[in-house]
Amino acid sequence: MGDQRYQADVAVVGGGLAGLTAACELAARGKRVLVLDQEGPQNLGGQAFWSLGGLFMVDTPEQRRLRIRDSHALALNDWLGSAQFDGPQDYWPRRVAEAYVEFAAGGMRDWLAGIGMRWFPVVGWAERGGAQAGGHGNSVPRFHITWGTGPGVLAPFVRMARAYEAAGTLVFAFRHRVTAITRKAGLIAGVGGEVLEDTQVERGQKSSRVVTASFEVEADAVIVTSGGIGGDFEKVRRAWPVDRLGPAPARMVAGVPAHVDGAMIDVTAQAGAGLINTDRMWHYCEGIRNWAPIWPEHGIRILPGPSSLWFDALGTRMEAPFLPGFDTLGTLKRILSTGHAHSWFVLTQGIIKKEFALSGSEQNPDLSSGKWREVLKARLGSGGKAAAPVEAFKEHGADFVVAQTFDELVAGMNRLAGEMGDPLLDGATVRAQIEARDAQVANPFSKDAQITAINGARRYLGDKLIRTAKPHRVLDPAHGPLIAVRLSVLTRKTLGGIHTDLDGAVLDDAGDRIEGLFAAGECAGFGGGGYHGFNALEGTFLGGCLFSGRSAGRAAG
Repeated sequence: MGDQRYQADVAVVGGGLAGLTAACELAARGKRVLVLDQEGPQNLGGQAFWSLGGLFMVDTPEQRRLRIRDSHALALNDWLGSAQFDGPQDYWPRRVAEAYVEFAAGGMRDWLAGIGMRWFPVVGWAERGGAQAGGHGNSVPRFHITWGTGPGVLAPFVRMARAYEAAGTLVFAFRHRVTAITRKAGLIAGVGGEVLEDTQVERGQKSSRVVTASFEVEADAVIVTSGGIGGDFEKVRRAWPVDRLGPAPARMVAGVPAHVDGAMIDVTAQAGAGLINTDRMWHYCEGIRNWAPIWPEHGIRILPGPSSLWFDALGTRMEAPFLPGFDTLGTLKRILSTGHAHSWFVLTQGIIKKEFALSGSEQNPDLSSGKWREVLKARLGSGGKAAAPVEAFKEHGADFVVAQTFDELVAGMNRLAGEMGDPLLDGATVRAQIEARDAQVANPFSKDAQITAINGARRYLGDKLIRTAKPHRVLDPAHGPLIAVRLSVLTRKTLGGIHTDLDGAVLDDAGDRIEGLFAAGECAGFGGGGYHGFNALEGTFLGGCLFSGRSAGRAAG
């Protein structure tokens, strides 16, 4: 093994969205930048590539065209009500959150539009809350899907980075795994680590960890942008907030590849960084096993509209606000309270064709194409069918049961429950709950909270056009067949992590800056060490990578 040596003004550890954003800011200022990533060039862009490309923005032209009245004050109220910051450790997270909301209501859209981003005209309404006005949730739709989805968010930054690379200002060092942040005379002096053998695996697949050499980097500053822990189930379980959510699931599916292992967070802590809010995390309740997996335990999230009936593992229909799309962590706690980590959707073909979408760029080829023709063909030209990726899961997915009659549906659900070691469902109990709900559908004074929510959603033009099915009886054969989906907990985002200030400068355990060391993106809780607090409003993960990466790049250079 031979050593490889590099010199740079700034070393950026991680080639995801936050790292690319920081690197481009630095290179634009004439700094010599080295971007290191343990994966190969095929993984450039990291987790953002797989995303739906949603961005939390406030009072935009897209919102105004749909008659959505939004404001900085309303967005900040929603954010703080959701975050529930609760201690002195949240001083910087709250400062970063306030700065991000101001940015999202100010210069964010113009900046991104100026480098080529465009957005789907229908603004999505995620995390609707469903409890009190001062609590969790978005008061209005704010989820702006980027044309091209995740790859569309990455495209301008990849383009700029490659241009800086061609000009000699920026260098990529792939398959370089950082294992130490180095110091000289007490000051940050660079990083060191291991060179891994080249890999030809496809993006997202698990790659080799065979070491072929070591390396050292001399740099005036280091920015850590290495991502979270969602690919390592054991780390997730060790960090799990049992007191808030209940015991960690024994079985989960992975919303991120195996290389999202949080190792660099530990390396940064060894260099003196303080870690805060490490028990705050964001995992989804609507995970399904991918029938064509790319990484180990690969799961996909269903993005449901509000109409699917949601039953817990014991066959009890879940109460408000634990409805599809309203309160992710509240629903997760409700599911786990049964002693099991799975739940069920029961719905109709009429619901699935209008309301079901799957999270991620690869599951939305029409939006990823950025072409209206493809979107109209996929969303409106499919007749009685759902979008092709959803129909593929319905046909091939191990978690889907499709039946013409209710008795056949329950029998199929129980066959699947038996295979998974789950409790069996009592068909008569499930039927009685569906019949009670169905009896309320035609009642304009319905006391069923979910039907009220459906009617409320359809008052928003965007939901009525493409997202929310017209209310109908689930047991009406005219809307069949019946469909049941077994849902698992899907690991995804780390909400806490490396403690930073508003500039992205890393703080030690005493809260003092470590000069020359910065962090951004998910490893820093998307800014400050957890700018979401306890709850996310969605569109804030990519937004946090952009904002914190930009801040760290400007401060480090």
